[in-house]
Amino acid sequence: MEFTKRSCEEFVEVLASNAPVPGGGGAAALVGAIGTALGNMVGSLTVGKKKYADVEEEIIALKAKSDALQRKLLDLVAQDAVCFEPLARAYGIPKDDPARPQVLEEATLVACSVPMEIMETCCEAIDVIRVFAEKGSRLAVSDAGCGAACCKASLMSASLNVFINTKSLRDRAKAEEINSKANAMLTKYCAMADEIFAAVRANFN
Repeated sequence: MEFTKRSCEEFVEVLASNAPVPGGGGAAALVGAIGTALGNMVGSLTVGKKKYADVEEEIIALKAKSDALQRKLLDLVAQDAVCFEPLARAYGIPKDDPARPQVLEEATLVACSVPMEIMETCCEAIDVIRVFAEKGSRLAVSDAGCGAACCKASLMSASLNVFINTKSLRDRAKAEEINSKANAMLTKYCAMADEIFAAVRANFN
């Protein structure tokens, strides 16, 4: 399951294959880690520069947070595969098995958990990137915009992995609770990522 230990070429090849994992969730987590790292790079290019001495302490703290978010998202690449396995097994249970519906329900909830965590982590990353874009080195501001775009893509991609699973939940109240949280994150943070991108883009007009 250590997909992130493989080369980029190997990861893409297995992603394109008929193997059940990694899939959309793992890809979303990796893209989120890349986006977070791009924001972090802006911080790295800001620290130690006299021009940004007044924000250095804040940038250093944000870099530490970014480091943690990057590690978490990379861990979630593998965790998404682990949490999908019970659902894959559950679909293999004979349809006349009376235990099948409950096993499927529980496995579906597990499969929702990691994409939700990817979304939450990307939201945190976008919050951090916003500050890097506002206060970080102007020479690297484009990377903050790229990071925001990647984290938005990760957020949106992970949401689809939530919604495909909540659609099949029998507990509709729980499904709507999960959907509501996911939609709230999409509404707030897709807009924030777009604002970051637009602000960065305005530097080049």
